[in-house]
Amino acid sequence: MNIVIINTGGTFNKIYNPINGNLEVPKDSFAVEQIIDNFGTNIEFEIINIISKDSLDFTKNDRKEIANKILEKNNKYFIIIHGTDTINLSAKYLANKIQNKTVVFIGAMYPISINPFDGVLNFGVAIGSLPHLKNGIYISMSGLCINHKKITKNREIGKFVAKN
Repeated sequence: MNIVIINTGGTFNKIYNPINGNLEVPKDSFAVEQIIDNFGTNIEFEIINIISKDSLDFTKNDRKEIANKILEKNNKYFIIIHGTDTINLSAKYLANKIQNKTVVFIGAMYPISINPFDGVLNFGVAIGSLPHLKNGIYISMSGLCINHKKITKNREIGKFVAKN
C-alpha cells in the first residue's frame, strides 16, 4: 500500500522554541517521520510538506492548495496532518473537490514533541482504516475514523466525538 501524507502543520507538529517560549509549527516533517521510522510497516509513504501553520490561520487558498496536491497525485490513499481547530472546515472543502480517492485527516490535541500518544493513535487508526474505507473524506481523531460529517471536536471534554 502507498500512502501520501500531506503535512500542513497544526498542533501535531508543534515544537517548543526555548528562545521565545512559544510553540511553533516547523516547516519540516520531523514528527511524522519519527512515527513512521518506529512503525515497522511495509507501507510506502510519500510526505509532502505544505502550508506549515496553525489551522486557525488557514485561508481558502490553503485549502485549495491541499486539494490541488491531492488532485496532482495518482494515489488512492491520503493522510492529511492538520490542526484540530478547523479540520472540519478543510474536510468539508475537500469533500466538494475530491472524487475517487480516500482521504483521512488526522491531528493531535497535544504536540508529538510533548505527548506523542494522541498523535500516534490518530495516525495508526488512520493507517489501519484506510484499506477498509470507501472513497471519501474522513477524520481520524480520539480513536475514531469516520466520515467527516459524523465527527466533531467537543471543546468541553477536549476530544473528538461522533455526532448524533
